[in-house]
Amino acid sequence: MASTNNLQEKPPFRKLRGYAFDPAVALQMDTAPISTITYKVPWEDDVKKIIKGKKKNQNTVLNEGLRPGPIGEYLEVIDYDPTVKKFYKPVDLNDPYLLAQDGLEPSEGNPQFHQQMVYAVAMTTIKNFERALGRQILWADRWNNGVKENVPRLRIYPHALREANAYYSPHKKALLFGYFSSSPANESIQMPASLVFTCLSHDIIAHETTHAILDGMHQNFNEPTNPDVLAFHEAFSDIVALFQHFTFPDVLKSQIRKTRGDLAAQNLLGQLAQQFGAAIGRYGSLREAIGEIDETGQWQPKKPNPEDYRTVMEPHGRGSILVAAVFEAFINIYKSRVADLIRIASNGTGILRQGEIPADLINRLADEAAKAADHVLQMCIRALDYCPPVDINFGDYLRAIITADMDLVADDSRNYRLAFIDAFRRRGIYPKDLKTLSIESLRLAVFPHQNSGVSELFRLLSAFLRQYRNQVMDTKSRHEIYAITRNFITGDKGKDKRNSDNGLHSKILKKLGADKQLDFEKLTGLVLGKGWQDVGVNGSGTYKDFPAVEIQNLRLVSRVGPQGMQVNQIIFSLIQQASVPMKEGVFSGFSREARKGHDEDFTFRAGCTLIFDLNTLQLQYAVTKPLLNMETLSSDKKEIDKRRLEQQYRYWHNEEMMCMTDYNHYFGGSLREEALEPFAFLHNH
Repeated sequence: MASTNNLQEKPPFRKLRGYAFDPAVALQMDTAPISTITYKVPWEDDVKKIIKGKKKNQNTVLNEGLRPGPIGEYLEVIDYDPTVKKFYKPVDLNDPYLLAQDGLEPSEGNPQFHQQMVYAVAMTTIKNFERALGRQILWADRWNNGVKENVPRLRIYPHALREANAYYSPHKKALLFGYFSSSPANESIQMPASLVFTCLSHDIIAHETTHAILDGMHQNFNEPTNPDVLAFHEAFSDIVALFQHFTFPDVLKSQIRKTRGDLAAQNLLGQLAQQFGAAIGRYGSLREAIGEIDETGQWQPKKPNPEDYRTVMEPHGRGSILVAAVFEAFINIYKSRVADLIRIASNGTGILRQGEIPADLINRLADEAAKAADHVLQMCIRALDYCPPVDINFGDYLRAIITADMDLVADDSRNYRLAFIDAFRRRGIYPKDLKTLSIESLRLAVFPHQNSGVSELFRLLSAFLRQYRNQVMDTKSRHEIYAITRNFITGDKGKDKRNSDNGLHSKILKKLGADKQLDFEKLTGLVLGKGWQDVGVNGSGTYKDFPAVEIQNLRLVSRVGPQGMQVNQIIFSLIQQASVPMKEGVFSGFSREARKGHDEDFTFRAGCTLIFDLNTLQLQYAVTKPLLNMETLSSDKKEIDKRRLEQQYRYWHNEEMMCMTDYNHYFGGSLREEALEPFAFLHNH
């Protein structure tokens, strides 16, 4: 007889119905059958947690699980509409009737379905990130009176705005979705003055959720220190939304049938936010990876033009260059994977016969497309751990993609890496300071341990990081992982231990002997010893007589590649900034005389990502954006990196802009004041 215990096991996922794209697709005869799908999101069960009180019988019992809202471990949906000053009743996804029918039926007019939709897509996006990264995600900290606070849940407001906008708020740590009356350019596509809800678009929800996840990983990517930074934020969010389309089997098969297997032709898979684009007066979707509809209504494929990367500065336009490069890499990988199938089906000619292609061939092509898309998406997400923590550019990202993939996939028999390099090259995207463009040269330099002056420090850090690994591996709670990580960085074990030697921060600053400081500075490009005042770095508020440097994103990584190869790492970033006196746009030095005559203190940002092999606990890579001039750095000479300084300064003051845009006008004076809501403006239509 089978054990009855199996009946009590919780399901692996929760099924929730929703739109595959947006409601507009459901109103077209040819796409209506594929307009809705059933999302499978991780099951969040009710768990009783007992918080002990100070006295007996004062224990508090909290039900942690999916509550009405929905409110779960990662997300908190709050449905307040400030336009009508009304809270909508929160949906209870644990209601037996909803559980029995995979949630509410898709509906534009039901606020409870809107809540279900944002939860389903956001959790799907989170699941894809965690699978690729090999760890649980954490949201960016919130600053409260100068103190960092944990943000356990990202808040989502489905009806926050009465405008054509949706954005992630780094200040509120929330996703805010708008709704508006449409003004279509083509009334045969969209009914004029009809309400459009951005919270019903898979692409918009996935895009905004990705912004929030990226902010939790790299908070300084919100600071536009060069034209690529905000463009990367936009492009990467589009990439995630686009490639999630390929996880919808019926949609994928339908589009392969329509295009006869040619995914480089016009199809829904490469389009973003169709309803939104039409509603604001576009002739097609909001953005498209491989083509665009011109004013005559004809779809035209995009041709790569290296000049665009030098001239297009608006973040969405510039980001579309990166999106097109990644999508072209995918298309070429897909074509390579299905070449044998096409040859078999065409009797060796490579040209399929006229008419609809056979169902068996559609299924096989769909399988290969799904695999290729999943591999490309995971390559793009994994690369985030190999990026510099500040001032990222597209060339940095290409190197991160190649390095992360080489670490996890030894045999690139299908030439995935070459496909990325070729697509970037065709758009004029090259990493800086490389003499050749090859897979080997693009890989980040492996740290040489022999004859290293900082080996002693790394041996000390290795034992410390081993303790961190053991504690994190013993828990599955995101809250506990956050607390452990914070304690290991600061050394705070619950008591006031200023100047404590227990934390990673202290070990890097205080345990590094004066004779080894120079070696560590040459490795990271940051000033960590004497002379920090001479390059505009402030003193630490915690560790007296040491420079200010911030440790971000200490994280444990464990992931397995498609060939079974396993990577275990510990990664953290060091962030530093200098206050640099400038006079009429020129660096005037750090002397007292220079500071007296300057007209502006410019904040210059720098940082380094350190990646340790968890198996050997040795440093693998140091990915740096230096504050110091690495060419002249010596024990008696520390100079600021003037080249990077001047590039940041010129960009922030619009001197590198080829043309003025609304973006420039908006940020013209507020870049230096660190605008709190950069995405609110970028997404405003």
